Order: sequence, then structure tokens, then C-alpha cells
Amino acid sequence: MPFAPLVAIPLAACLSAVLIVLLKPILQRYALARPNARSSHSVPTPQGAGIAIVLAILATGGLLASLMQPMPATMEALVLAHATLLLAIVGAVDDIRPLPATLRLGLQTLAVTGLVLSVEGRLLPEIPLIAERALAVLAGVWFVNLTNFMDGLDWMTVSAMVPVSAALMLAGLGGELPPLPTLVAASLLGALIGFAPFNRPVARLFLGDVGSLPIGLLVAWLLYRLGLQHGLAAAILLPLYYIADSTLTLLRRAAKGEPVWKAHRSHYYQRATSNGFTVTEVVGRVFVLNTMLAVLAGATLFWPSRLVTVAALAAGAALVAATLRRFSTLREGTAA
Repeated sequence: MPFAPLVAIPLAACLSAVLIVLLKPILQRYALARPNARSSHSVPTPQGAGIAIVLAILATGGLLASLMQPMPATMEALVLAHATLLLAIVGAVDDIRPLPATLRLGLQTLAVTGLVLSVEGRLLPEIPLIAERALAVLAGVWFVNLTNFMDGLDWMTVSAMVPVSAALMLAGLGGELPPLPTLVAASLLGALIGFAPFNRPVARLFLGDVGSLPIGLLVAWLLYRLGLQHGLAAAILLPLYYIADSTLTLLRRAAKGEPVWKAHRSHYYQRATSNGFTVTEVVGRVFVLNTMLAVLAGATLFWPSRLVTVAALAAGAALVAATLRRFSTLREGTAA
């Protein structure tokens, strides 16, 4: 099925939306997210829509992969599915009764390690294989967590991951990714589209850790696979806003001696709402920024040259820096 990714988008979107409708009464009863120090909402809101998203991705990807001849990367697909389910379960439990940080981190490391070991190829052949794999695991675990950290505003994950997953699918259709990652990117895109109407500001339903953790894992794997296909610059550009916001926030809190593992509202996108931006304005800017980063990533893939790569990375860094600075600046006319 050469057009499987295009079929995956509407199929995953419909499955995600239908499952959300069916699950919402249960989530309303058993999985309410109550406001805390990190929250941007003021009333208890059901969370856990990630269950529907994960199931839609796995069902869509599994069905369409089984119809492709030959089936793409069967063993890697099985490891990916099990790692995704593991993090979904970890997130589901954590949504209801918070797990110890060490246990949560250990299970995330287990899932990422298994996935990294299932992937063939070298990203950094200049260094020993064991060092490369260790760095890949570290980066994967960090990306899983930063995706969770950044899911603190209505439509934030949608505004960030829709452009990223769409760009990855298009890269695959253009021959820059193998069939399996292309199909997973399309399934993720569709599932997020199905979730979007329920999470638009003011959200009636949240993603929850059951969604943010496996989504972070899937996107980290997709970016890793893109890097292995000689698309390292593109793999850096696509999530650059997420990486910059989370990493700079962590470093800033650590420098102030603040406990970096505790809930907070000091991410740049959260500070923006305190500085006079509406939620819609914040996620709209993030969506536009990520779309621009996707265009720059595409340029590095389809017009590969040192000049294009350096120019795209510089432009992407400048766009992200400008957005972070704007978010951290009090809007004119807003009371301090």
C-alpha cells in the first residue's frame, strides 16, 4: 500500500475522536486533573485522552503495516509498540496516583533503551557504538520528559506536534524516511487531529501523562530515525522550540537552586500567559514557529549542502530565540 500514510491520517483521526467520546465519561469520573502549581486551568478537568491517541496510533499503524508487502521492520515495530504501551501504562498510573520519580525514570529508560537497541545504523560513527547508544538513550529519555513538561497549556502539544509529525510524514513520502516511521508519523498526525477539538481553549479534556509520555517516545524515535537517514540537522530543527524552552527553563531553575523535579509555571510559554498573552495567542505563535522550523528542516533534506544547513540552523535558532524573548517580556499595556 504505497498510499498507506495518507490513509492513516483520516483513519487515526476518526479512531481517536470516537474513542475519546466513548472514554470521556469514565475519565470524568476517575481521572480528574485538579489544579496545582504547574496548572494553567482553574477547575478540575478530565485527563487521559492520551489513551485514545495511543490506541488509535497502534491500531492504525498495525492494520496498515499488516497490509503492506513486505511488512516494514517487523521486529522494530514490535519493540516500538511494546515500548509505547509501557509508557502509556506508566503515564496512566501516574495520572491517577503519582509514581516515585525514580521508578518513573527507570521505566522510561527501559523503554527508550529497548527501542534504541532495536534500531540499526550509526548516527555518530566517529565515537564508539556504546557511547553513541548511551547518548541516544539519554536524549530519548530527556525528550520523553520534555514533551511531558511542555504539555501544560491547552492545544500546546497539538500546536507543536502536528507540524512536526506532518513534516516527518512528508519527509517519508519524499524518500527521506523508511516506510515504518512514515506510517507512524502519519498515524500520530491523524490521532492528534482527532484529539484537537476536545483540547481547544478552554479545554474540555487533557492529554495526561498517558498521552504525553508515549507521544514523546514516538517523536524521539522518529527524529532518531530521521537522523540516521542523514537528516540530523532536520532532526534538530523540528523540535528546537521544545528543546530550547525546556532545557533553558531547567538550567535557569537549577541555577537559582530551585527543585527542578517539582511542578512549576516558569516555562517560557507559561510565562507568556502571565505576561499578557492569551492561551490562543501563545499556542498560535508556537504553531507558526514550528511550521517555520519544519520548512527549514525540509530545506536541509531536499537541498542538502553545508550552506543550506548552516543557514537553516541559524535561522531556526534566531526564530526560537525571538519567540522565547517575546514570551518572557511583559506585553505592552499589561500590569506588572
